[in-house]
Amino acid sequence: MNRRNFIAALLASGISLKAQEGKTQKIILRSSWQTVNIGDIAHTPGVLHILEQYLPHVEVMLWPGSVKDGVAEMLSKRFPKLTILDKKRAVISAAIKEADFLLHGSGPSVVANKDLRRWIKESNGKPYGIYGVTVSNTANIDVINKASFTFFRDSKSLALVKLHGSTCPILELGLDGAFACDVRDDQKALEFTQASGLEKGKFLCCIPRYRYTPYWLIKKGRKLDKKRFNRSEEMKEHDHAFLRQAIERVVRETDHKVLICPEDQTQMLIGKEMLYDKLPKDILDKVVIREKYWLTDEALSTYHLSSGLFGLEMHSPIMCIGSGIPAIVGRFKEQTTKGFMWQDIGLGDWLFDMDKPEQTAKYASTVLSLVTDRKATMEKTLKAKSVVESMQANGMQTVKRHIV
Repeated sequence: MNRRNFIAALLASGISLKAQEGKTQKIILRSSWQTVNIGDIAHTPGVLHILEQYLPHVEVMLWPGSVKDGVAEMLSKRFPKLTILDKKRAVISAAIKEADFLLHGSGPSVVANKDLRRWIKESNGKPYGIYGVTVSNTANIDVINKASFTFFRDSKSLALVKLHGSTCPILELGLDGAFACDVRDDQKALEFTQASGLEKGKFLCCIPRYRYTPYWLIKKGRKLDKKRFNRSEEMKEHDHAFLRQAIERVVRETDHKVLICPEDQTQMLIGKEMLYDKLPKDILDKVVIREKYWLTDEALSTYHLSSGLFGLEMHSPIMCIGSGIPAIVGRFKEQTTKGFMWQDIGLGDWLFDMDKPEQTAKYASTVLSLVTDRKATMEKTLKAKSVVESMQANGMQTVKRHIV
């Protein structure tokens, strides 16, 4: 085989010349958006897990937004070979010079578009890709166009970018990186559930939320957004009434308890106000409310002890399905199109638009079926998990082909 044919064969196999020469390939993962939400935390270990699975010999450097509040320690425990970069300009510039490829991690948008522009400017033409994002407009379509590939979290985002004529050579559905999140703290979860009287396999988790997350309550310097605050206040009874109905049916009609728990730091407050305090007093012995925020590892371990999850959030359900745990999603018009991932993976009847009465009328009975129709529930869950894993494999094959 001559050199030209040899190189062609290597490229076709997805193995780079650098790897064949015995040199370590290096990727910068731009991820870790914030730590006030266990779902935003989950993006990073999810993508790291997929990279570890499909590109085990690649060295990954994490360029983080934030890994404070114990998140850095959690990531290092699960991924001991991971390099977490200091965000100082000189450190990032050195990493850009050293890396072969930059991967923008999963998120609610092309979150780090400014950093992608920096990569374009400083990397002397080295490639980059975008993995698992939602797109609500075309504000950063030029960054998408210059990428080697862009994978979207949901089919509606993919359709939007195609409609506007993106010239990115690969535009595909890739789902959210948090599906692969596998950080665990089984000891903490066991201690918490035992102290709370929750038996393994005998409880469901329930997550409340405001229409708009009141970041002004948990982020220093963030001002009150009166318009968003008023909308959340206007709709909070409407939205949580359906969750209360589901909780009451589960605890009255089955032997299961319900754990009210948070995905972000504001949700302990609304969980108490709109769920726990408004439930009938005679069922409160079968309802537990978590009063403290937790990190992703303890939360995921707790979900593993449960029979499933329901509520008004997205990323705890994502982590659940990725782990083979049933999960129902409630969404609002105020959210992005991320919820439509449930349709994309075959769980359309577990996705509820809380503004549509014809859908909310079925909400409590669907939650109840997680317990009462267990065989069908698990079959549906595992089928969706298989779809997710197939898309992950496809996405990582694309990443592998594009590393220099």
